[in-house]
Amino acid sequence: MTNEKYLTNGENIAIKGYDVVAYFKDYKAIKGSKTNSVVYDGATFYFASKENQSDFENEPEKYLPQYGGWCAFAMAANNAQTTSDPNTFKIYNGKLYLFFNDFYQGTPFNTIIPWNADEVNLRTKADVNWSEMTAE
Repeated sequence: MTNEKYLTNGENIAIKGYDVVAYFKDYKAIKGSKTNSVVYDGATFYFASKENQSDFENEPEKYLPQYGGWCAFAMAANNAQTTSDPNTFKIYNGKLYLFFNDFYQGTPFNTIIPWNADEVNLRTKADVNWSEMTAE
């Protein structure tokens, strides 16, 4: 089962099992566990601790990644839901952005680099594209 609103795997685990609260508290990508999990808006989020799980339960909108956890650059540049690397992220104005960082057409490609080069315009495009994609 997959989820249209969040980047999930075949078991509907969001963000490859990474703890979305840890990005804000520890400023690093930390894997969560099934023991500390929450089903939110149809997706299962894992957390590294009960405290992080509780923080998410109290304010989920504060911790949810932008564009459902898909690559922010791809959302802007291609209006596409492209997988992201949980270890390649940025927090800007209290919001979490994730980015693709892997080989693309045989060449290493870290999308945070072009994102940082034109962040204001790309964020605006990504916001519009995501809004249109998720409109009901």
